[in-house]
Amino acid sequence: MATPEALFDKLWAQYAKLTPQAQKIRSLLEERGEHVVNDHVAFRTFDDPRLGIDALARPFLELGYSPRDEYRFEQKRLFARYYAHEDPELPKVFISELLLAEFSGKLQETVRELISQLSEEDLQSPDLVTAGRLWNVDTQTYEALYEESEYAGWMAAFGFCANHFTIFVNALKSFDDLPSLAAFIEDAGFRMNRSGGLIKGSPEVLLEQCSTMATEVPTAFTDGDLTIPSCYYEFAKRFAKPDGQLYQGFVAASADKIFESTNR
Repeated sequence: MATPEALFDKLWAQYAKLTPQAQKIRSLLEERGEHVVNDHVAFRTFDDPRLGIDALARPFLELGYSPRDEYRFEQKRLFARYYAHEDPELPKVFISELLLAEFSGKLQETVRELISQLSEEDLQSPDLVTAGRLWNVDTQTYEALYEESEYAGWMAAFGFCANHFTIFVNALKSFDDLPSLAAFIEDAGFRMNRSGGLIKGSPEVLLEQCSTMATEVPTAFTDGDLTIPSCYYEFAKRFAKPDGQLYQGFVAASADKIFESTNR
């Protein structure tokens, strides 16, 4: 039987290929003597029952994960749920889905056409979460989806893979706080997401987050290539609740801005 570690190794290999900055940043930290711990890994999908959150969560549930909290993103028209394992050393899993019914008939029809290209075997595959893009799509279709929803455009271009990994800042030894880590990343030449400010969240909401802007990579479409943002690297610092335990959830207002790390 597969192990959680094997699945996350596979996800990292796929993600690092799409996101060259991630391995470089991780290596920079390891060169400082840091042990890099993953806080959470995030995925995107559409809310079609065949490949929505429940479908992507299957391999994690089989490996001992269970659902925890749920979130609604009004502006982005998304629903999300996170999953955690009883082993606190394993990263949390955050899966969001685009609420198709809240978009135009044209977007819904386009997404239906993409999904209709998937076979039953594709949809039932235990490897769906690492399957990448399973449909053919041209640049015009991508642009039309992106125009209405950046998230829909991203899904059309990249399909099923880790949208981001997240460094658990509390485990780092050589940074006192998140701003100093962000400055280190930026000084190394990586562009940071400043939508809503560099640092999203605060000790008051028990979570601070920041992220790079996604790597732009040449992406093949049926009628040619476009260089577009792929995936990004996130950094999360967690604070203790009144009971002394670190907060394990997410903050919707902060995550809303983190989603913009894949904006063009």
